[in-house]
Amino acid sequence: MDPLEIAAGLEAHGITDRTAARFRHRDVFSLAEELYARSPHEAVTAAAPTLVPAGPAAFRGFGYALLPGALACAAAAAGQAWAGAATVAAVAAALVWPGRTAGGRFPYVAHLLAAAVAGWAVYRHGTALAVGLALAVVPGHLAAVAFAAGARARLDGSRALEDFADRARPLLLAAVALFTGAATAAAALAGTPLPVAVPLALLLFLTRLLLRHGAHRAPVCAGLVLALVPVPAAAVAAAAGLLVHAVLALARASAHARP
Repeated sequence: MDPLEIAAGLEAHGITDRTAARFRHRDVFSLAEELYARSPHEAVTAAAPTLVPAGPAAFRGFGYALLPGALACAAAAAGQAWAGAATVAAVAAALVWPGRTAGGRFPYVAHLLAAAVAGWAVYRHGTALAVGLALAVVPGHLAAVAFAAGARARLDGSRALEDFADRARPLLLAAVALFTGAATAAAALAGTPLPVAVPLALLLFLTRLLLRHGAHRAPVCAGLVLALVPVPAAAVAAAAGLLVHAVLALARASAHARP
């Protein structure tokens, strides 16, 4: 254990800089350094990072990510009337598969709001939008997995919270940019308007990231509620707001602590 891991644990238990100030420390990391110095520990040598082969859970997650796109394409090609509704349900379920969500009395409110946002948009713009969102699930899954792995690697290699945040933010922005490009390609392939599909796909992708890493749910729900407003710029504003929240929340070490 090192000071950064102690700081992550303190953050995870609600210890803030204000609490640390009561113990005459400037911030949580300073408090963690003292705790580390006071605790007995053995010197360990850092092992070189090794590639861990993908296990059954990784293949299962990728298979789950393939289902919405396959269902949407099959139903749309068959001309089924229920294609849009089934695809919306599959896309919303893709937000639940990754697991961990923010705590609270109603843990699935954000998932229900995400389903409502996708369903309302598909109702207004047609089944092609549902197909575009479904096709974006796979690149969203891959971008989220790559971000989580990269953040864990940077957490293990950092020795200060500021150092980790400076490394995590560019990684997050790269994942968002990668997904935005993939969502644009998916929307073009599905034949749905890009100004409608891309912000909505990005909103759902950020929702998945924030829920997966245990970020506070209230800003996520607020962004999803904003996207329900029947104004063309609502989804863009909601996605921009969630991106700001993600940059702040996912740059915290406690968001990437091992379960």
